Amino acid sequence: MRAKEIADALHAVPLTLWEEEHQNHEYKNVFATDLMSDALAMIQDEEESTVLLTGLCNTQTLRTAEMLDVRFIVFVRGKFLLDDAIEMAKNMGIVCLATDYTMYDACGRLYLKGLTGIYG
Repeated sequence: MRAKEIADALHAVPLTLWEEEHQNHEYKNVFATDLMSDALAMIQDEEESTVLLTGLCNTQTLRTAEMLDVRFIVFVRGKFLLDDAIEMAKNMGIVCLATDYTMYDACGRLYLKGLTGIYG
């Protein structure tokens, strides 16, 4: 599923890096958590095709994504990054979107569109 389709499904707005190349990148997996330790433990394969859904809007999330080579984060529950974190995400090459949907609703919408979850 292309990033643009994910954004449309979640009625998400871009916070960073939203050029055509970013919108056309394909994703197959989704992982949802507010615990970055869970992300570190569970996301071990196909990092570049994984979308991270989280409500944790801080630099810890960005650093975790960078360590995992995850390049697409969707912040749920209407949360946004602060300006300094947005700049950090841009410098790291991480696409960030924000949606008003809860994590549960966002996961359900992406599941119905064909993305699969990551299981331990």
